[in-house]
Amino acid sequence: MGANLKEVRLRMASVKSTTQITKAMKMVSAAKLRRATERIVQIRPYADQLNKVLQNIASNLGGEMNTSFATQRAVQKVLIVVITSDKGLAGGFNANTIKSAKVLLNEKYAELAAKGKVDILTVGKKGYDAFKSSRLKVNNDFGNLFGNLSFENAAKAAEYIMIAFEQKEYDAVEVVYGQFKNAGTQIPSTEQFLPIKTTISAKGTSKGKADYMFEPAQDEILKDLVPKILKTQFFRYLLDSNASEHGARMTAMDKATENANELLKSLNIMYNRARQAAITTELTEIVSGAEAFSNG
Repeated sequence: MGANLKEVRLRMASVKSTTQITKAMKMVSAAKLRRATERIVQIRPYADQLNKVLQNIASNLGGEMNTSFATQRAVQKVLIVVITSDKGLAGGFNANTIKSAKVLLNEKYAELAAKGKVDILTVGKKGYDAFKSSRLKVNNDFGNLFGNLSFENAAKAAEYIMIAFEQKEYDAVEVVYGQFKNAGTQIPSTEQFLPIKTTISAKGTSKGKADYMFEPAQDEILKDLVPKILKTQFFRYLLDSNASEHGARMTAMDKATENANELLKSLNIMYNRARQAAITTELTEIVSGAEAFSNG
């Protein structure tokens, strides 16, 4: 019985230690989430407005935009950008993102992948670990962007992708990331990064058509505007994923703390019962010994 009590005490001490760790991780993630949320909330209206301007210009031009980034080609080679976190313990965040990337790979681009015509560019260690042993070419040159997440660093990655598309190394670029909704909800999302979409809806062909006068010239405006929009959009992908990671980890650590507390309660009950049983056994032995002595 003494050995059993000792085992329960050791388990209780271990669970208490785990609870302290999960609480600390939850607090750290909550602090990081606040900062990450502020950044994504600030950039979304700016990115959305830039995209709106782009679509209005496309509407004005009937969908025909004189920029290489809107060039539609027969898709013969594809780049898939997979954005995950560097660390784990973030619930299903990384697993869901990786799963979405594999679905895209195995369904939409299965034929090209079989021919070795699909490359992977990973941002975040977890994505690289998931694809490094695959038969595909995996580029991890920008894998550590989350180590110093800034617009400047994101722009370098975006420029690399944009140049590769311009030089016809890839005919399409897709980005798989975790879209941040709130601390408890992260949506695995896939978006076409290149070529940029300039499809005009029926609403945009008449009454909703934008009326622009280009000054100094259409080509000059697009040459400056489109790269800026693309870099901003790529930065938004990273900020979304960053906020999603911290939200998922905070939620996971909160749940882990709750589970640890429930386990601790069960162990307390188990310990008290074992202790009571030990006391009862000792009392029984004492009484039995006293009766035997009296009878003797």
